[in-house]
Amino acid sequence: MKIVFVSLDTLRASRLGCYGYSKPTSPYLDRIASEGVLFEKAYAADIPTEVAHTGIFSGKVGLRTGIVSHGSSLTKLPKSRDWLPTMLRGAGFTTAAVDNLYQLKEWFARGFRYYMNSVDDRRRWIDGRTVNDMALPWLTQHKDESLFLFLHYWDAHTPYLPPEEYKSMFYEKGRDPYDPANRSMDAAYNHLAYPFFKHHHYDLVGPVTDSVYYDAMYDAEIRYLDDRLRELDEHLDRLGIREETLLIFFGDHGESLTEHDIYWDHCGLYEPTVHVPVIMRWPGVIPPGRRVSELVQQVDLLPTVLAAVRDASPDGIDISSLAEPEGLDGRSLWPAIRGETERTHDAVFLSECAWQAARGIRDDRYKYIRTYDSGPFVRPPAELYDLEEDPGETRNLIDERPDVAAAMQERLNRWVYGILQGKPDPMQEQLSVAGLPFRRRIEAILEHSGLTWDDWRSDPRRERFDRVCK
Repeated sequence: MKIVFVSLDTLRASRLGCYGYSKPTSPYLDRIASEGVLFEKAYAADIPTEVAHTGIFSGKVGLRTGIVSHGSSLTKLPKSRDWLPTMLRGAGFTTAAVDNLYQLKEWFARGFRYYMNSVDDRRRWIDGRTVNDMALPWLTQHKDESLFLFLHYWDAHTPYLPPEEYKSMFYEKGRDPYDPANRSMDAAYNHLAYPFFKHHHYDLVGPVTDSVYYDAMYDAEIRYLDDRLRELDEHLDRLGIREETLLIFFGDHGESLTEHDIYWDHCGLYEPTVHVPVIMRWPGVIPPGRRVSELVQQVDLLPTVLAAVRDASPDGIDISSLAEPEGLDGRSLWPAIRGETERTHDAVFLSECAWQAARGIRDDRYKYIRTYDSGPFVRPPAELYDLEEDPGETRNLIDERPDVAAAMQERLNRWVYGILQGKPDPMQEQLSVAGLPFRRRIEAILEHSGLTWDDWRSDPRRERFDRVCK
């Protein structure tokens, strides 16, 4: 049995053809979705990258593991914590990763016999071709073994720097991304978070004035990624292992493209960031063309993989060691795939603590968000959206439907208290001890430039910061 477990970093579900997008960003991924199962309402319970992947590999939400913040110096994951690669290696799988999360936290290398660090100097972020250059030869060498291979593609992440031939596929020919008369980038350039993005993103792309260009480059990066996924799948076919491979694609979080005052980044518990793609293919096991419309979440992937191995009982694998760990927040997706249930979860709970600190709950109709620290954004303390009537989350109904908001807040409180059971809240500890990690990054950049946070907050103008930097 082969399991290829693929993280598509920063991939927004609604930007894929198989999720309804009209532009040709994902022809090959769409094909894979048609050959297996697509989960229409899959959610990232915790964002962004560090906390999302911790939940995926543990099957438990951040509130339970204590890992709720990205880039925090306070977080630790005990080695006793159940961890998917460790469990599979212990059962007899050959485990490998092409990834760089180890540079964030040591626990991301746990359980892998082979850990191939994908950091590459050719681009600001890891290039999907680099991932394939490591992964494909490894697959060739180990194709006769029961294997678990984790691949982490970063192409959809900022800075958006697709190869030239992909740009023209999505940006209108003859349109000038540097037109000085175009002011559509002003809101992004004069945002409180600008110092961070100037250094890490904007300067690398150039003095763009057209916000449409950024959206187009995001699409171009997805198409570039799609071609790398095609190379991966074609290699499985050449090796003769496609039919025995459980192939799982998931987004760790999505990307906001100017919605809710978020400019090409992944914060906020809104649909562009928390609604992620989850697609699985296993020829002969998963019926082709299956679409699951119920709510699921990333932490469901661990029990789903364990159940798949137990059911397959591959030679040489000790399935008795793969019993489902206690206290999981995830549930196996196989009943949903087989059409045996219409409800894996009646609600999913959401959390972030990097740019902002907030928790939320999303059920079949409504989403409720409670913000504890808005960071460099302006947010009301509470938000309520009717996703049936307002899928773009443009109308906050907190005052119009107080009964719905109160019921969802009460349910969110019960969920938090039920998990903590008197233990300290890791989000509140982060805020009280160290603050929001990404605000700290902005403060460090400002300090280097001779500005304070309060000074910048009083007058956040791009020209002012650029002048100070010079």
